[in-house]
Amino acid sequence: MNDSLKKALDQVQAAEELKQKTKEYVFRKTTDYKRIKKARFRIFLPTAACMFLLFLGGYWLYFTPTAEISMDINPSIELSVNRFDRIISAKGWNDDGKELVSSIDVWNLEYSEAVNQILENEEVSALLSNDGILTVVVAGEDSDQAAQILSGVQSCTSGEKNAYCYSISPEETEVANDLGLSYGKYRAFLELQKLDPSITVEEIQNMPMREIWDLIQTLTGDENSVTDDTETGGGNEENHGNGQERGQKNRYGKGQE
Repeated sequence: MNDSLKKALDQVQAAEELKQKTKEYVFRKTTDYKRIKKARFRIFLPTAACMFLLFLGGYWLYFTPTAEISMDINPSIELSVNRFDRIISAKGWNDDGKELVSSIDVWNLEYSEAVNQILENEEVSALLSNDGILTVVVAGEDSDQAAQILSGVQSCTSGEKNAYCYSISPEETEVANDLGLSYGKYRAFLELQKLDPSITVEEIQNMPMREIWDLIQTLTGDENSVTDDTETGGGNEENHGNGQERGQKNRYGKGQE
């Protein structure tokens, strides 16, 4: 009897010891797991932060414009170019320009591809075929990139007899933006103001480049007169001097013979 009771008590004691050891084991494992999890999180956190900063930096680099290409014929549009020579935005300066922008897809194209797509647009192509004047103006803080883009757009427009390419300074772009003029029309506006100080921005904002240049020719009496791009060192020199021979009425009541 005593032996049976002793054995039963020993079993109860053994069970209690097993429970205690099990608790200690689970506690140690749980504590170690939490410690490991925290350690892993501490390692992952700076890595994730670095990846996030790299993402933000890459996003900023890609979507920050470093140059602009302004194209004027009657639609006036502006293409923003990033440091990788890709188009990241396009906007229209006038109603025709906005309509043109809505009909093309140049986002993320290399700038020369975008310019070629615009030149091949049905409306632009028709205007050029009908003796329209196209000016392509390049502006950018990075003079090397601006010069390279200027050379590229000159190649794109080399087959157009009435296409003129040149560059302007960042200071000129600020003034043009303040006046609400595309860069090509801003340069034409400066030329007109030399000839007639009474000319206003509003008068030329929606005028096709052909009409603006005809007005310049009327005021100078020189049918070969074009905007002077020699100051900025850009331009398709072989295209200079192409004027329109048909009559063109303007506010002075004169026509181009």
